[in-house]
Amino acid sequence: MARILLAVCVLCAATLRTGFGQRIVNAIYGETIVMPCGLDIVDNLLFGKWKYEKGDGPIEFVASRSALKKQYKYDDVPEYNGRLNLTENYTLTISDARIRDEKKFVCMLITDDNVFEAQTLIKVFKPPSKPEIINQPKFMEVGKLNKVGECVSKESYPDGNLTWYRNGQVILPIEGAVSIEWEKEKNSTSGLYSMSSSLEYVATKEDINSQLTCLVTYSMPEGQLSAISDPAVFEIYYPTEKVTIKVQPATKTIKEGDNVTLKCIGNGNPPPQEFLFYPPGEEEGIISSGTYQITDIKRNATGEYKCSLPNKNMMASATLTVHYLDLSLSPSGEVTKQIGEALNLSCIPYASKDVTIIWFKDSKSKASLQTSFKSLKYTDSGVYDCESFLLEDGSLRKKKTVKLTVEGIPRLKLSKRTNPDGKTKTVTCDVEGVPKPEVRWSSLSNGLYINITEETPFTNGKFSSKIIISPDDNITVSCFAENRLGKVAHSLNVSAISFPEQDEPNDKSDDSSDHAKLIVGIVVGLLLAALVAGIAYWIYMKKNSGTKHVGKELGNTEENKKLEENNHKSEA
Repeated sequence: MARILLAVCVLCAATLRTGFGQRIVNAIYGETIVMPCGLDIVDNLLFGKWKYEKGDGPIEFVASRSALKKQYKYDDVPEYNGRLNLTENYTLTISDARIRDEKKFVCMLITDDNVFEAQTLIKVFKPPSKPEIINQPKFMEVGKLNKVGECVSKESYPDGNLTWYRNGQVILPIEGAVSIEWEKEKNSTSGLYSMSSSLEYVATKEDINSQLTCLVTYSMPEGQLSAISDPAVFEIYYPTEKVTIKVQPATKTIKEGDNVTLKCIGNGNPPPQEFLFYPPGEEEGIISSGTYQITDIKRNATGEYKCSLPNKNMMASATLTVHYLDLSLSPSGEVTKQIGEALNLSCIPYASKDVTIIWFKDSKSKASLQTSFKSLKYTDSGVYDCESFLLEDGSLRKKKTVKLTVEGIPRLKLSKRTNPDGKTKTVTCDVEGVPKPEVRWSSLSNGLYINITEETPFTNGKFSSKIIISPDDNITVSCFAENRLGKVAHSLNVSAISFPEQDEPNDKSDDSSDHAKLIVGIVVGLLLAALVAGIAYWIYMKKNSGTKHVGKELGNTEENKKLEENNHKSEA
């Protein structure tokens, strides 16, 4: 039982001895007070009693126990009815400790010849509620004495102290800048104290986001303790002292066609809601809620923009430079030229800053792409792109396109070869021209085609058409090519397949050689015919000279006479 009472004593109260045998028992409000008698139990003890003193009033007995009969008695004291308990060793406990229990109690042990007394002084403690800052304003204005609020901490015993803090630093009263008032109130029924402290404070801009707290310090059996309130953070209002203007989006380069927003900002709190905007060259401001928008901005929008508060006492400015890039390509669109003609592609930029130009042909870039032509070729046909952009900001780009088509009348080149099978020959007609020429074949002989023709793909204005033939005689094959610009035909002599020959590719010179051979053959034939005619004439004349009489006989008389006269003259 003694161990139990000792544990209760340790948990619920601290007991200290004082001079002259007086003890102090510290009790927590609402808990149980444990008061040992403090005297040794003697053998001839008759009974023990507990009493308390009312200061100037009479003594009140509250409990007693007979040592002989071992009977307990609790006196009819209204404030302790049902709250007392007296043990065998005369320890008195009082449940539900109250502030009014803070008295001097005396334990009396009575024998036949003596009375022993021991005094115990009760001290009651109660921690206050967590401090709370109430009646806070919505905002504080810079330069004015603002009421921050009231710090309240309730039901403490004994009373406590309240202290204000700003960002962890104690706030002390300062005349004209900080005012602190303190109040304490005691509940007449419970005896508990409630404390409050009001703070008035001249705020500055440095108080933005500052935390104000209130700390309560109070006494407990173990010493001084404290509790702190939740922080209070206030809006700090102050007038605008500076106006600035911002360009949105905050890009390095404003390009023609962009959407730009100018935003005017005042550094006051709350920020001003109305401004005046001044476009370049405008004297009268445009009322705005703080933004000035320019949609699809043009180069002539370059200039200085200003904004101010409605009273015009503060103004800010920003210079906008609208960058632009124009591109001139000559010629452009779709251009058709004849092969061999000259052409110069000219790409000229007009821009607000330095630019660079890149040429592309058929979407491919070359370091030295030709754009000036003295004599156009079919391979020069294609799509030419001239692209330009600002050196400082490549996001501003322009591109112009020209589609060049090089055209020309057809040109042909014929060639032949004997195929490996030895039974056929391939005649090739290499064609050049744009638009693509239509090709057809013809021959002075019949039944020569094996009905096999072949065309290569049309690339850069060139393609080939081939036929396979098996001529029984020497023949002439002709290739005809035609487009909307003109028509051309070339012929080629091809020997019979039965006469082996060493064929070699022929171009125009081969064709001329075949014609030359034909002419030589005709000349030789004519010479042979002339020779034959000459021989025949010689035989004829010889024959006529041996038979002159025949002529005479066959001639008329007059002719014969003349002939005879001539003969006589010659003889003479």
